[in-house]
Amino acid sequence: MTMTKAALTSHSQQLAAVFSAWQQQLSSAPQILVALSGGLDSTVLLQLLVNTVSPARLCAVHINHGLSANADQWQAQAEDYCRSLGVQLHCEAVEVTRSGEGIEAAARHARYAVFERLLQQDGLLLLGHHADDQVETFLYQMLRGSGAKGLSGMPVQRVLGQGQLIRPLLSTSKVQLKDYALAQKLTWSEDESNAGDKFDRNYLRNQVVPAIAQRWPDYRQSISRSAELSSEAEQLAVALAEEDFARLDGREERAGWSIGVEQLLQLDDLRQRNILHQWPNFNNLAKPNKTIIAEIKDSVVSAREDGEPEVVWQSTRWRRFQNRLYLLRNGSEEPHSEPCSEIHKETGSDCIQALSWLWRAEEPLELADGSSLVAEDVHGAGLLIPQGQLLTVRYRQGGERCKPVGRGHSNSLKKLLLEFSVEPWWRDRMPLLYVGETLVAVGDCWICEGWQAAPQQRGKKMYWQVNSL
Repeated sequence: MTMTKAALTSHSQQLAAVFSAWQQQLSSAPQILVALSGGLDSTVLLQLLVNTVSPARLCAVHINHGLSANADQWQAQAEDYCRSLGVQLHCEAVEVTRSGEGIEAAARHARYAVFERLLQQDGLLLLGHHADDQVETFLYQMLRGSGAKGLSGMPVQRVLGQGQLIRPLLSTSKVQLKDYALAQKLTWSEDESNAGDKFDRNYLRNQVVPAIAQRWPDYRQSISRSAELSSEAEQLAVALAEEDFARLDGREERAGWSIGVEQLLQLDDLRQRNILHQWPNFNNLAKPNKTIIAEIKDSVVSAREDGEPEVVWQSTRWRRFQNRLYLLRNGSEEPHSEPCSEIHKETGSDCIQALSWLWRAEEPLELADGSSLVAEDVHGAGLLIPQGQLLTVRYRQGGERCKPVGRGHSNSLKKLLLEFSVEPWWRDRMPLLYVGETLVAVGDCWICEGWQAAPQQRGKKMYWQVNSL
């Protein structure tokens, strides 16, 4: 059916109005990026945007994933299109590394990494996701067993890096976009992989959604309402977690945070699980699913006080010590030490423990496990280091003794670490500072008697910086 001129005009005006909620942001933004794949949605988005914002203020971003034989052709079409509109184009090829989540997720991670890197402070990134994409996202998350967060679908706007990501077409159907594109005589690329059902989203798009549409014509509106209700439920869960968390004696720790187990157990089971689900997200870490939360509760929260239980999941480690539950960043780096010598192989000693460094305490010292020692000049406090003296830094090997400042007698390092409530997982990694063969300081925990700077002397305050385990 051919659309009348009046209908076309009305349709164009309706689509142009999608930017009305962001007029102020678009006017003041120091940078406006537009993700341009060359497909229907991004092609229409850029066309609409140049009628709202000066093309000179726009920069399209085309990511060449290299996954299709047509990838270079799509990039060439994007270049021609931007040239015709007078819009700057940034093209970037990425290497898509397959992950456990599949090639689609890997491509998405690679793409968003570029977007985040390009975004300047308070910059905007506009994406062409539409209402049909939102339907697919909802169904996909539902079939994965996602909770309220997943069922909320794609947000219209969210923080990305230093800027904001905006999806202005999220309430617009693909049919509307196609009608507009045809009326404007636009051309766009078609990803040949979309025709097959190999990928889950394609299967939903090609097989499931058409069947739903035949039975329930208003499915977009119904799913949109469900997504909104899920979003509200998630917001309430976050607000309740924040309110409960304020009563859990939260502390910042090395490589993470801790809360009181006793206070946590005073909450009912549902609120405990809500805390365990939301807490990592408060610190930009992955939120555990229902299975992991159950494992944390059974193996860590409910463990004996003298036990050392641990649950490791993605970017997090969950541990317990002295009636506190710890949420720690889980690092992927391995200690970068030299190979073991024959003597260490024979004795069975840890190669990392056998390492040592000479340090002037002027520049940061990176240790074998990726942590570092930093010394700050202070007056009347800190470690007193004789002029020109080098410190020797090494790890605990057993049998060390020490007398912390203010103590009447020395004690074994093992007992002191326990007395100072140093968590078990840090004890063998704690850097020990020596002058010659004399132990003078233990990390940034304490200085040994006789090595502290007097009120009129300059000393070095030590910081042991650990980003992850």
